[in-house]
Amino acid sequence: MPFPVEQQWIDDAESRLGVKLPASYRQRMTRLNGGDVEAMGDVWELYPIWDKSDKKRLSRTCNDVVRETATSRGADGFPQTAVAIASNGCGDQLILLPNEQDPKILDETVFFWSHESRGIEPVLEKVQ
Repeated sequence: MPFPVEQQWIDDAESRLGVKLPASYRQRMTRLNGGDVEAMGDVWELYPIWDKSDKKRLSRTCNDVVRETATSRGADGFPQTAVAIASNGCGDQLILLPNEQDPKILDETVFFWSHESRGIEPVLEKVQ
């Protein structure tokens, strides 16, 4: 079950990822650290932000966005600058990509990455 996360853990995730997360994603995670989002007729499970404030939150957030991004970057054809934010449980990912003008900031647009075709396509204007 998703629960709020404190700003310090979002800041920590940004530091470990080396990029600034989009405002809509930060707001969603602050309110509900994880949960589901619908895109492309599928339900996607958002990766939580790692929260080590207590043992219960630590265990609930061990599949955090930083860990899942690192794992995804090891997959053939996964964009190395992308941040994986959700999975449909079948190997596909919802990802965020860097802004063209400033690669240290991720765009609001959410993209679908197919593990089969290695293709990328926009699916959401922002995380809600």
